[in-house]
Amino acid sequence: MERRSQPSVAIIGAGFGGIGMAIQLKEAGFSDITVFEKANDVGGCWRENTYPGAACDVPSHLYSYSFELKSDWSRRFAEQEEILTYIRHCAEKYQVWSHIRFNTEVNAAEFDDDSGQWTLTLSDGNTAVADVVIPACGQLSRPAYPRIEGLDDFQGEIFHSATWNHDYNLDGKKVAVIGTGASAIQFVPRIAPVVNKLTLFQRSAPHVIPKSDYAYPKRVQALFSRFPSTLRASRWATYCELEPRALMFTKFPQISTLYEKVFLRNLRKCVADPVLREKLTPKDPIGCKRVLLSNDYYPALTRDNVHVETEDISRVTASGIDTVDGTTHQVDAIILGTGFTATDFLAPMRISGRGGKSLNDEWRAGAEAYLGITVSGFPNMFMLYGPNTNLGHNSIILMLESQMRYVLEAVKKLHDNSLRWIDVRDAAQGNFNDEIHKRVSATIWDRECSSWYKTAAGKNTNNWPGFTFTYNALTRSVNLDDYDTTQLVS
Repeated sequence: MERRSQPSVAIIGAGFGGIGMAIQLKEAGFSDITVFEKANDVGGCWRENTYPGAACDVPSHLYSYSFELKSDWSRRFAEQEEILTYIRHCAEKYQVWSHIRFNTEVNAAEFDDDSGQWTLTLSDGNTAVADVVIPACGQLSRPAYPRIEGLDDFQGEIFHSATWNHDYNLDGKKVAVIGTGASAIQFVPRIAPVVNKLTLFQRSAPHVIPKSDYAYPKRVQALFSRFPSTLRASRWATYCELEPRALMFTKFPQISTLYEKVFLRNLRKCVADPVLREKLTPKDPIGCKRVLLSNDYYPALTRDNVHVETEDISRVTASGIDTVDGTTHQVDAIILGTGFTATDFLAPMRISGRGGKSLNDEWRAGAEAYLGITVSGFPNMFMLYGPNTNLGHNSIILMLESQMRYVLEAVKKLHDNSLRWIDVRDAAQGNFNDEIHKRVSATIWDRECSSWYKTAAGKNTNNWPGFTFTYNALTRSVNLDDYDTTQLVS
């Protein structure tokens, strides 16, 4: 079977990764592109997470595409609505909208050895065929729900922060919040002033340090717009500010003592009550879990109508929450700030590769991929934001753009060399991951603490154990020596 003049490309997901990849392919002259999006809009996690206070914890000048800088960000750390507007703008400007099939979830993808093509099974019952599949589903796309006895028995209002019910009025209500992660520290300060009582159920205290956030004056926005070099300089300065933090996580954990001092100073400044301060002091070393940024989280917890509960939950009842010490907390609503199933990459899709090989079976012990992008036995499938490409210190957009460049070159090689498919060799993938996990074992993330970076068995499948510029260098070009290839039949 001979391929058409251009490879057909299916992109799964219309967030930062999917939209950016579609733009790069279009700019390179590829036109047979379809973006499959399960929802009715672009934006990924920035479309889904509309909870009060939702904002980025990476400065806006760096949390944007390098090829589409935005001079008029309203503040240093943009909030959800502004980021979503930016993604929509990019999709419109680069004419990606016409390539998107909205309200179309991909349930399964199956590779055919004879044709060298992928068949996608769609939620509407139809199928689609593509030469190249690019999953761009992200690591934070599926809410995690806690396994608590009686959760389904609760008769009040209950929702996850990622599926916020804006029709439910929290004013004057007794509200329980379960979880103290990155979402909770943003919405708790916003709802605390309006609820009657807020009980925050904390399993482990996070490290929260000040957020250097501020609004950009109009004159500064005008400067960025009139002199783009100043905007690029701001982006570069932000990068140079954030990138060295990788040393604390990966090479020199002793640097963490500096951040520990920042954390303790912030906690002492905001929380005068020694009992509450003790509750909010983490037992884990700083950095082994995500370090959070907030200026209003700790002040919110000192309010008279807020209670931090550290006793474990025993069960949820029809009208509240019982803790192991025998206390019953009567509440009107429960908000789950329990994060995402970050280690379940590409779930719930069923993906079958060469010879019917199941990706779920291949990843039973934890997801792995070569460069976080390709998996042996699954030809012409290139992931964005795949295993071990998450960051704890800088902007994920930097990693995504490195991946986009790599995938674009792979598609070009398929086209220019008349290849039916390329499939990363098992040895290349194995050697890469052996080195990655050797390096991960020396990082602060591998200390004795649980986090969303790890599987239940303790394998870190999420974080990149190094600098962004190191990853950029590794993905600079596609070495076909790392791949098995098959030519098109002439």
